[in-house]
Amino acid sequence: MFSWFNVPDDIKQLLILAADNWQDTSKSQHYINQALIQTNNSVDVLVAAYRYFYYKNNYEMALSTASQVINNIKDSENLPDNWQQLQLVLSSRKEDSQIRLYLNAYAASGLVLAKLGDIEQAKTICVRIKEIDVNNEFAGASILLDILTRPPEEEDD
Repeated sequence: MFSWFNVPDDIKQLLILAADNWQDTSKSQHYINQALIQTNNSVDVLVAAYRYFYYKNNYEMALSTASQVINNIKDSENLPDNWQQLQLVLSSRKEDSQIRLYLNAYAASGLVLAKLGDIEQAKTICVRIKEIDVNNEFAGASILLDILTRPPEEEDD
């Protein structure tokens, strides 16, 4: 079960327990946190934690885990801090699995920022993703940008 998920069996069990105890947020979050602690915030577990926190509407923690994914990949891939340099690297390597995960996590952080009310930062992220994503593979960023920049509809009197 979950053979594609690259974590030890005991960590898989913690994640399964979190899912099995979904209705009890305190208990399920305990299992998620244990998985994060025991794996020293592995990227695979961070992605699972992001999804957990997002669907539990805990957007602060979802943003935190998405940011950790971004930072872990940035460190492991030696990505530059400067956006112009980073954009070139991301554009040229966007087929690499780690870069795709980086782009997905970055797009996810834009969505969560929008949910938290930081619309301008969310727009910035969406514009950046759209600049890289000429084939619209990360469509969520384009859709979110459209929603965030759509003028209010005129109301009928």
